[in-house]
Amino acid sequence: MRCPFCGNVDTQVKDSRPAEDHVAIRRRRFCPACGGRFTTYERVQLRDLVVIKSNGRREDFDRDKLERSVRISMQKRPVEPERVDQMISGIVRRLESMGETDIPSKVIGEIVMESLARIDTVAYVRFASVYKNFQAADDFDKFVSELRPNASPDP
Repeated sequence: MRCPFCGNVDTQVKDSRPAEDHVAIRRRRFCPACGGRFTTYERVQLRDLVVIKSNGRREDFDRDKLERSVRISMQKRPVEPERVDQMISGIVRRLESMGETDIPSKVIGEIVMESLARIDTVAYVRFASVYKNFQAADDFDKFVSELRPNASPDP
């Protein structure tokens, strides 16, 4: 593993243990060249996934990109980070077990929205506002009104 500080390729593993979600190995590493310490995570990857964007462009699936977008929607929400990690791992496992290596971005977005809806509705609406490209407050009104159960109209 290359040292992120000095670029040395000869780093040493000092400690290995399962990560909190037990789907990754957390490794503490040390660089003998510069003395830097850093952490890496090793995960099982069942298959290489390719995302098919709406414009037809193809790009490799990036778990970190998925994680960033989910964490942005979850900012300042009362949800434990471990629960978010479990949700992200579940999404990735679901994508890998679909049997396809090429996955449309629309499918990924729908799975993320479905997962967020079960955990936190505010995060769900935040993610949806970017995913569905809301342009005005009316877009939020319409989306949120679809979330609410049918209430009887005011007299």
